[in-house]
Amino acid sequence: MFNINKKSLAKFDWILLFITIFLVVFGIIVLYSSFQGKINEIYSQLVASGIGFILILILFALDMNFLKKFTKTMYIISILLLVVTLIIGVGGEERGGNSWIRLGFVSIQPSEISKFLVIFSVANYISENKKSINEFQTLLKIIIFSSLPICLVLLQPDFGTAMVYVFIIAAMLFAAGLSRKWIILIALSIAIILPLAYFFIFDEYMKNRILNFLDPSRDISGSGWQQSQGLIAIGSGGFFGRGFMKGSQAQYGYIPEKETDYIFSVLVEEFGFLGGIITILSFGLLIYRMIMVAKKASDSVLYLITVGIAAMFFIHLFENIGMTMGVMPVTGIPLPLFSSGGTFQTINLISIGVVLSISAQKDTLDFSGSEYEPFSNFRN
Repeated sequence: MFNINKKSLAKFDWILLFITIFLVVFGIIVLYSSFQGKINEIYSQLVASGIGFILILILFALDMNFLKKFTKTMYIISILLLVVTLIIGVGGEERGGNSWIRLGFVSIQPSEISKFLVIFSVANYISENKKSINEFQTLLKIIIFSSLPICLVLLQPDFGTAMVYVFIIAAMLFAAGLSRKWIILIALSIAIILPLAYFFIFDEYMKNRILNFLDPSRDISGSGWQQSQGLIAIGSGGFFGRGFMKGSQAQYGYIPEKETDYIFSVLVEEFGFLGGIITILSFGLLIYRMIMVAKKASDSVLYLITVGIAAMFFIHLFENIGMTMGVMPVTGIPLPLFSSGGTFQTINLISIGVVLSISAQKDTLDFSGSEYEPFSNFRN
C-alpha cells in the first residue's frame, strides 16, 4: 500500500504542486472578499484545504498501483452514494437539485465524490477492454457502464454535473484511442438528444437558463439577473480591478451565488482583467502539467486516470468562466480551488494529489521519453 521506495523526488512535478498552492491561496483571498471579510464563513474552506494538502502528502507515499485493485469497489460506492442522494438528498429549493446530504452541521455533495471514484473505475474498465475498444459490443458495454452514474445524477436533477461526467468519460475514450467513426457518431447522437431533452426532460428552471443564454436581455430582472449582474461586475473591473474588497457588485450583494458559481465575477471586478488572465493562465499551466504526467505514463489505468482528472479541471474551468462571461449557459458548475464548498475543495486537492503521486512513480513515468501515442508504451 505505502511504498516510498517507488517514489522519486526527481520525477515529482513540483511545478504542479506550486501552482496548486498559488491557486488555493488566491482562491481563499477571493472567497474571503466574496463573504465581505467574514472569516467565519470561510472556515470550512480553510479546513477542507488543510485536509486536502495533508491527503496530498499521504497520497505521495501511496503506491498508485495499489489503488487499481479497488476500482470495482469504487464504482459500487459511487453508485450507492448517488442512490442515497436520490433518497435523502436536499437542496432543491435553493439550488434546483437535491444534490446534498446533511450530516449534522455538515453538508456533503456525493456527486463530487462519485465523480472522482467514477474516473478510477471507468479508467480501469476502459483499460481492461482497450484491445477491442473500437468494436461495437465493447464500446456499448463501456457506455452502459459509464451511463449509470450519469443517469443517477440527472435524476437529482443536476444537468450541469451530469454533463461534466459525460465530458470526462468522452475525454478518456478519446485518449484511449477511440476511432474517428465512433467519435462522430457519438457527437451526432448528443446533438440529437439535447434538443429532445429540452422539450421532454428539462424543467422550466433549466429551460430559462438556456433561453437566457440565447437572449441575455430576455429577463434581466428575473431569471437572467445572475448572468447580467455577473457581466456588469466583470466589465466594471477594468484592467487592474477596483481593488480587494472594493467591488460594488460583490460587496453590496448584487451578484447571486457569488461565493460559488459566480466567484470569477468577484475576482475580475476586484483584480481586473490582469487578475482574471493570471488565474486562467495558472489553471492552463496546471492542466498542462497534468497532461505531461499522463503523456509519459506507461500504465494504461494511471494514464486514463490522469487524463480524466485533467478533463475534469478543464470542463469546470471552461464552463464556469464561460457562463460568467455569457459564452456558455448558466449550469451552476463551480470554479475549482476558488468556489466555496468543502467537498468540492477536498476532492479537487485529492485529485491533484493523485496526479502528483503518479508523477513520482519510478516505474510509471519517464519525462525524457519520445512523443506519446495512446497505449503505445503500456507495459503488460
